[in-house]
Amino acid sequence: MKESDKNIEKLIEKMMADDKLQSPSIDFTSKIMAEVQVLEEKKLKTYKPLISKTVWMLMGAAVIALIIYISLFSSTESNLEIDKVGKLYSDKISNTFSGIHFSKNILYAILIVPFMILVQVGILKNYFDKKYEL
Repeated sequence: MKESDKNIEKLIEKMMADDKLQSPSIDFTSKIMAEVQVLEEKKLKTYKPLISKTVWMLMGAAVIALIIYISLFSSTESNLEIDKVGKLYSDKISNTFSGIHFSKNILYAILIVPFMILVQVGILKNYFDKKYEL
């Protein structure tokens, strides 16, 4: 070894002998564990449904009310003018699409699905805007 390396080594040994080992404070572990626990609590997210129970209940009540309204107030008699206009349009539509036959359920689905998609897009956009708000 070189003389300078020996001197540096002696200097380091002397400095190490003068310094005491540092020990952490008495409550060091409890402080660290408290911080870890706070971080874990921040990471945990509680499950919150996109549509709450009250909204589901309101939607169910609205559907039931609509069914009751239609069943109670639907009349077999129709206004003559409305009947003529309806017949005119139904004739045009039936001539245009005479080869295609859809059940009522399919027609309702074709009418309702786009509306429900629009509603869901609005709700999801609002949800993600709030979630990732800076």
